Amino acid sequence: MQLGIIGMGKMGLPLALNGRDKGLNIVVFTDKADKRAQLKQEGITVHAGLESFVSALTPPRAVWLMIPAGPPVDAMIARLRPLMAPGDILIDGGNSRYQDSQRRSEELRRDGIHFLDVGTSGGTEGARNGACLMVGGDEAVYGRMEPVFRALSGGSGYGRMGASGAGHFVKMIHNGIEYGMMQAIAEGLEILRHGPMPFALDRVTQVWRKGSIVSGLLMDMTAAALAREPDLGSIKGVVAASGEANWTVEEAVRLGVSAPVIATSLFSRFKSQDQEKYAEKSLAAMRREFGGHAVIAKGED
Repeated sequence: MQLGIIGMGKMGLPLALNGRDKGLNIVVFTDKADKRAQLKQEGITVHAGLESFVSALTPPRAVWLMIPAGPPVDAMIARLRPLMAPGDILIDGGNSRYQDSQRRSEELRRDGIHFLDVGTSGGTEGARNGACLMVGGDEAVYGRMEPVFRALSGGSGYGRMGASGAGHFVKMIHNGIEYGMMQAIAEGLEILRHGPMPFALDRVTQVWRKGSIVSGLLMDMTAAALAREPDLGSIKGVVAASGEANWTVEEAVRLGVSAPVIATSLFSRFKSQDQEKYAEKSLAAMRREFGGHAVIAKGED
C-alpha cells in the first residue's frame, strides 16, 4: 500500500523508515536537501516539489502530515488542498488540538477530501519500530487505512477512538497522564538522591525496569539515561511544557473533572523554567520581615 509522508523531523523520518521496512510504498516530500540525500540512500522515493510529490501518488491518495501543530498544519493543508482530489485521504499524525482536527475535517469534507487525526505515541523509537496510533475519523475511511496503521504500529498498538478529533483528544489525555508519571518518577529519584544511604540511581532504575509495578517505557528510558550519566551533570533542570498537557488541564477545568496530579506536574514544568525564582525570593523576604530570618544574598553559596 502506498503512503505519502510530509515532515522529516524527529518523528517523520523514522516513521518513513518504519513504513519502508514494513512493506509500504513510501513517498516523501521535503524541502531539506540533507533529508532528501539521506532518504535516497535509504531507497525511499523523495520529492523536492509538492506538486511532483502529489502527482507521484496513485489516486485515491493518502498523505500523512508529521509536522508541528498549529499554523504549520493549516499552511500545509492550504498548499495541498488544490492539488488533491475527492476521495483522497489526509492524515495529521502530529499533536494538533482536537478542536482544530474537527474543524479541518469539516473544511476538507467540502472538497470531498477525507481527514483522519492520528495521535502518535512511542517517541522516536516507536516511530521507527512500532508506534502507538490513536485514530479519529470516519469508520469507513479508517478501514481503508487500517493496513497502514497495522504496519506502522507493528500489528497491535492502534485503533479507532471515534469520530473526527477523537484521536487527538485521546492523545492529549495520554500526554497529560505521561506528565504525571514522569513527575512521580523524577520525585522518587530526588528523594533517593537525598536519602540516608548513597543509592546508585542507575542501579535502582535498572532493577525497577524488570518486573516491578513501575516498570515500563518511561522507566526504561530513565534507566538508559542514568546508565549513560548517573549524575546527569551535563543537563540543566529546565523542562519544556508542550501544549498537550496545557490542553488537558484546560479540558479538565471545562468539564469540571479533578486532575490534581496532571495539573501539578504541568505547573512543576513551568516552575523549572523560572530562572529568577521570584516566588521563592518573595518567601525569603517575608520570613526576614516577620521573623528576622537570614536571607542568602545573590552570589553567596
